[in-house]
Amino acid sequence: MDFKSLPQLLDYFKDQKTCVRYYEFIRWKGEIQCPHCGSYKIYRTNRGYKCGKSTCYRKFSVITDTIFENTKIPLRTWFAAIYLCTSHKKGISSIQLGIDLNITQKAAWFVLHRIREMLKKQAPNMVGGGGSMVESDATHIGGKEKNKHKSKRRNKENPELRNDGKPYVKKKIVIGIIERHGKIVLRHVPTETSNNMVSFIQDYVPSGSRIVTDEHLGYSELNKIYTHETVNHSLRIYVEGEKHTNTIENFWSLLKRGLYGIYHQVSDKHLDRYLDEFAARFNARNSSPYQNFHTFLADSKGKSLLYKNLTAND
Repeated sequence: MDFKSLPQLLDYFKDQKTCVRYYEFIRWKGEIQCPHCGSYKIYRTNRGYKCGKSTCYRKFSVITDTIFENTKIPLRTWFAAIYLCTSHKKGISSIQLGIDLNITQKAAWFVLHRIREMLKKQAPNMVGGGGSMVESDATHIGGKEKNKHKSKRRNKENPELRNDGKPYVKKKIVIGIIERHGKIVLRHVPTETSNNMVSFIQDYVPSGSRIVTDEHLGYSELNKIYTHETVNHSLRIYVEGEKHTNTIENFWSLLKRGLYGIYHQVSDKHLDRYLDEFAARFNARNSSPYQNFHTFLADSKGKSLLYKNLTAND
């Protein structure tokens, strides 16, 4: 089975039974395992399975402890949502997904956030190994001041407030590391300090690697750990031989087109989820739709997400 379009996917996953059988193979590969205790002593029931271990005896199904847990939406609809979310270059809004799949916008919003939970990497992916060039840069997410209503613009006399007296919310800062012709890693940070920027790079780039940044002072400590080269944008210098940050600048364009054009506004609370989505989709850009679907689906276990947790105030 190798589909290249949404109709082909829906033709294959024509009913819930087919979807369950396929997902059981993805998750267990023929050896059913209790998600509660890890036992392989399993009994089949009318609605799923039951653990045969005397200290457990708990019932479960293939969607237990996954992004699909307790869902009332058919797996066929879920699979279509995964395909749409991971194959659209700039993402898909919950309103549009709800229309496409004939579910409510609220349900579509929750589905998309569970899919983003699936796309989140649990362990760091190191970039820049083997002598590859690495670029790092920061960008700011938020609307332009000139496009805001006058009452919502920053007060010139008191920069901490808007013109209407409410607290002024600064733009969100996102730092990225990208390996040329390779993968990208993103992080939302509160400030562009040396501690935030250098520690993030150390988490993902092996020491001694060759890294290119702009002239921001937050990168000043990198030369103690890496072969650090800078491009002085303030002097309108953007390329010097192999020295440039154009690769990550291109990604920022893609990210902002998605955030502004598709999602329009992203809160601080959920920004990391959207960054995970864009990074995962970009890093899988050279794979086929079926390969991406299969790979992402394999990462869906152990990532259940409750609606009350998603909407809870921090």
